[in-house]
Amino acid sequence: MRLVALAGALSWPIVPAPAHAQVSASDAATIAELRQQLDAMRRRLEQLEARAAGAAPTATIAPAPPRARTAPAQARTPPPAPSTAQAEARAAAAEARAAAAEARAAQQALAAAPASGASIASSVPGLDPPDPMGRDFATEEALRSDLPGVAFRVPGTDTQVRLYGFAKLTGYYDLGPRNQTDAPPPQTIPLTGSAADQQGGDFAMTARFSRFGVDTRSLTRWGTLETRLEGDFGGGAAGSNNAVFRLRQAWGELGDESFRVLIGQANSLWNEGVFETLIDATNLNQSFVRQAQIRVTGRLAENLTGMVSIEAPETTYTSAAGIFGPTTNLQGGASPAFSSVPDLLGRLTWRQDGLEFNLRGLLRQIEIRTAGTAATPNVSETTPAWGFAGMARLPMRLVAEAFGQDDIAVMAFYGQGIGRYFAGQTSGQDAVTNLGLPGVDSPSLDAIESYGATVAYRRFWTTQLRSNFAYSYSRNDYPSYALGFAPGSVSATSLNRDYQQVFANLIWSPFAEVRNGTFGSGWLDLGIEYLFTRRDLFGGATAAGLAGDGHGIANRVLFAAIARF
Repeated sequence: MRLVALAGALSWPIVPAPAHAQVSASDAATIAELRQQLDAMRRRLEQLEARAAGAAPTATIAPAPPRARTAPAQARTPPPAPSTAQAEARAAAAEARAAAAEARAAQQALAAAPASGASIASSVPGLDPPDPMGRDFATEEALRSDLPGVAFRVPGTDTQVRLYGFAKLTGYYDLGPRNQTDAPPPQTIPLTGSAADQQGGDFAMTARFSRFGVDTRSLTRWGTLETRLEGDFGGGAAGSNNAVFRLRQAWGELGDESFRVLIGQANSLWNEGVFETLIDATNLNQSFVRQAQIRVTGRLAENLTGMVSIEAPETTYTSAAGIFGPTTNLQGGASPAFSSVPDLLGRLTWRQDGLEFNLRGLLRQIEIRTAGTAATPNVSETTPAWGFAGMARLPMRLVAEAFGQDDIAVMAFYGQGIGRYFAGQTSGQDAVTNLGLPGVDSPSLDAIESYGATVAYRRFWTTQLRSNFAYSYSRNDYPSYALGFAPGSVSATSLNRDYQQVFANLIWSPFAEVRNGTFGSGWLDLGIEYLFTRRDLFGGATAAGLAGDGHGIANRVLFAAIARF
């Protein structure tokens, strides 16, 4: 009998997974199922051993004496027929051997599943495995904002559900003027000589930009259907501990890598992160617009992706009476700002081995209608708006291997009427108008001309310790009649002609790794950051009036801790 050996085979210890392996919920379910199978096999083996032990005494046959080699064949006595008990014992042994083989296969699968670190559910074509924890932010396309998470398969379906997000704490101290917001856009920094500047800086902390999201992927005969709901707690007032949940993304996308369609609220095609920062503000020359859209994505060639979208419009203009959008009240009534047609955007992206080039553009219409509002005279004006931008990212290892994971990114843009896509520097302004200025009977609507550039370098001191250094410049040009806005008014002090911004940070990611040449920051980031911002008003000190000097300078030091799941 080999039942003893079989029992030993079934009692083999399970090989533990390496310490760095990550087991998903689907892995856990599969492991539990395999353990149940093993338990059932052990119980069956015990039953077979009992049967064999009970049958063995009646099935024992005395051994035959040795045969003489010279005995003729016809003289040999045929072996006796096996008894019923012996047959049962042999059948039990055969069944036990088959059970042992199955048990060994099950044990091998059980030991290998967690060690591989991959979800068993992800082996189904069309369902991607969970995204690796700590995906590199700087090279991650800002359009999708994929984050790591925990995924599991819905039993009995071809649907995978993923939970992801992070808890984030940010603290900051202003060395210059007091600016009580944890997300300061460049156009709102206090002017030099203003009351906020005289008060000096202060300190604050917040966790309201912590994020949570749910992502699903389901196989269909038209491809993979992916849906996403994502939000954070940044909807409340800055500086308040009563964080308010707000919707960031809510969309569904159907198709495959060659062609897919997205419908819902998602990151705009214009978005571009450019470089890695700790602050949560919309920085100079960066765009993080999220809005309703219909988007088509297609693979045009190897490593080349094309995208086209129609996105929700929003006209914003500045006049002598202030800054207005479609929902802004004008003297208690409706706003003249109108949105008639959706914005049209396009994007081309080429990537290979960390090298990236992208080109994006947009076309839109800006419109005002004064009928039915408090604005006079009665006019209806439209002006076209357009813009384009390009970015290149170069891994420095292509220059020399000594640079390691370092990379450099350069971005430049030019356009007219693209203010809402650069909310950090133009208060979302798209155009200015002389509507309401004295002596103007036929108002005009003029798109604001904007251009700028950013250069950023990321330095890896070690795999776990890195820094980002960036410089940005931008300029807005306005028609001369804008100098007629009342000095010190919101209209005059919101028109910034020149901007400059400098970033420098140091980020420690203790669990960071480089696998196959790709950097992953891991589960935790701890960092400090310095931010310098300067803005110069159109019209200088004259435009500022009693509100301060014609420029503003801000220096902020901040720290952040980000724990992902």
